[in-house]
Amino acid sequence: MRFFKVLMIIALAVTVTACAPKSKFLKYNGPEVTSVQVHKGARKMYLLHNGRVLESYDIALGFAPQGHKQFEGDGKTPEGAYYITHRNPNSAFHLSLGISYPNTTDVAFAEAAGKSPGGDIFIHGGPRRPVARRDWTEGCIAVTDEEMEVIYSMVKPGTVIHILP
Repeated sequence: MRFFKVLMIIALAVTVTACAPKSKFLKYNGPEVTSVQVHKGARKMYLLHNGRVLESYDIALGFAPQGHKQFEGDGKTPEGAYYITHRNPNSAFHLSLGISYPNTTDVAFAEAAGKSPGGDIFIHGGPRRPVARRDWTEGCIAVTDEEMEVIYSMVKPGTVIHILP
């Protein structure tokens, strides 16, 4: 009888664990991500540790991906050296990592033209709805929700990101 009770407790514990909702907050204990590289033309993003690729991802970009972002609403993804500003666990796109665009040069260029440089550029999951084209964001870098969970666990605020043409 005692064996039967132990067996039932184990079975119940396994069932409860299997039914528990999956957390979007993964743990990462590997090498530190020291930089992120985005290659816009190839639609690839790489997470690196001292120049060694740890992970790579296919990405979607802004709806007008050619060239550097200059103004709010232009649909371009910035190019240049930036850094990850923060983590957003309540993103409209599952999870997201803020990118430090615009920098002082971006602001000065837009202001000289009498326009806003825009902002709110992120690496994020999604899309939330079906999209008709590969590059669908307003200027962000998008991956799948599942990939974003891994990226979110690996990349810390302050990490440099190089966004290349």
